[in-house]
Amino acid sequence: MKSVQIKEPDKIGSYAADDVIFLLKDIGQLIEEKGTEDREESIQSGVHYSEMLPIEYQPAEEYIQLFHQSLTQYAKKLAIAVAVVARRIVEKKNKNLVLVSLARAGTPIGILLKRYIKLYTNEDVPHFSISIIRDRGIDENALFYILNKYPDADIQFIDGWTGKGAITSELKKACHDFEIKHGVRLDEELAVLADPGHCVNIYGTREDFLIPSACLNSTVSGLVSRTVLNDLYVGADDFHGAKYYKDLIPQDLSNNFIETISDEFMNIAEEAELAFNEAVSTGNEIPSWKGLKDVGSIQRDFGIDNINFIKPGVGETTRVLLRRIPWKILVKNMDDPRLEHIKLLAEDRNVQIEEYKDMSYTCCGIIKPLK
Repeated sequence: MKSVQIKEPDKIGSYAADDVIFLLKDIGQLIEEKGTEDREESIQSGVHYSEMLPIEYQPAEEYIQLFHQSLTQYAKKLAIAVAVVARRIVEKKNKNLVLVSLARAGTPIGILLKRYIKLYTNEDVPHFSISIIRDRGIDENALFYILNKYPDADIQFIDGWTGKGAITSELKKACHDFEIKHGVRLDEELAVLADPGHCVNIYGTREDFLIPSACLNSTVSGLVSRTVLNDLYVGADDFHGAKYYKDLIPQDLSNNFIETISDEFMNIAEEAELAFNEAVSTGNEIPSWKGLKDVGSIQRDFGIDNINFIKPGVGETTRVLLRRIPWKILVKNMDDPRLEHIKLLAEDRNVQIEEYKDMSYTCCGIIKPLK
């Protein structure tokens, strides 16, 4: 184990400390955000996406209203999924549980799980949010901090949803590397609310629908940016970096999202029991990774050189439209009512939508190659 004393985390984010502790370094005063086109050009020229931040996309009022509509529409469905995941975690880890969300999409889901576990078991389990970055690994300083505080911690990693399964694979590799380097074995199994990629065992649903926390960036994620790993801002003994958007406090809907779904917990006992029993009956199946196979077909059918340009699932497609330069959007069924916000964003950005029926996902975003 690392002998260096890990410093206390910066106070960052708009969530209550009782809900989550972000193990992140606030680099908001240090880093300059890049416009979408400049950032996309840098990424496609070889700069890692984690070394910079995009300018936060501020959606139009019409889109914010759609967020509220989708939250109202799916609050009960989301609450049931939270209940299923929470109960499966508790069944698997009956003591020393520590929830560790992967920032930032995992954070609101981790808060909801923490709250449901408190309701279900009366146990107030610790919950931290830490950074993991594709091709760069997990924040080991954050893991040391948790393990120093809770030496017997049985950590459960949490994310929002799966796409191709890149973070699932990244987490598995990170846990393996951590054990080799430090002699500490961590449970590499990821728990998610939705698993349309079919690449985890602990999930609430495999339906590909909009989890509203996917669609408003920081203003539904505790006003915290995506995480940054850049030597200019993050030292060897620092946590990974992030920006706290205090200027967006008037627009913040993070706690509104949490409270709306939490309010459903007392009303879903029967549905949650049915969904939990169904999930347990299929819970030992080996993930098929069907989503990744579908992405391979899309890559071949559309002649896409870089698989990272393909972002499957409603959540990832939403993010492509919000903060990347999209080439086109593929949808399984053009008449699917779950695509309303996708159509709205695509029209706003003048992006072509094309029907592509042979995939497990509701939709898929494809990033535009700039070369």
